[in-house]
Amino acid sequence: MSGAVACGGALGALARHGLGVLFPAAPPAFPWTTLVINTLGCLLIGALVGWLVASAPHRLAGPFLSTGALGGFTTFSAFAVDVEALVHLGRPGTAVAYLVATPALALSAVFAGTALIRRVRPAPPAPPAEDVPTERTR
Repeated sequence: MSGAVACGGALGALARHGLGVLFPAAPPAFPWTTLVINTLGCLLIGALVGWLVASAPHRLAGPFLSTGALGGFTTFSAFAVDVEALVHLGRPGTAVAYLVATPALALSAVFAGTALIRRVRPAPPAPPAEDVPTERTR
């Protein structure tokens, strides 16, 4: 399992690095690249969770994709460093906007991803109610 996580993490980190090279955003500019990476990663993790619930994938698919690839792709530490850099460079308003936008967009993206997968591929039905013990059946 550790190998799957490591391989996924390497791929995710390379993807994040590639986007950072293609779309550089050094302070004092608004860190759009990190915001988009984290939001996209959250959308994908939401979709992945929905897919894992509705499917029976290989046992390494979840660790490879979630902890590995998406964990390596998204970056909380870069978010924190960007906020500090913006404050240090005298852009507190931009720092606050980024500080508010990132978790708001991240959570919205997770909800959107799970909702999308639930709509496209519903979870398997729950077991019949008679299989669940109740006060009457105890």
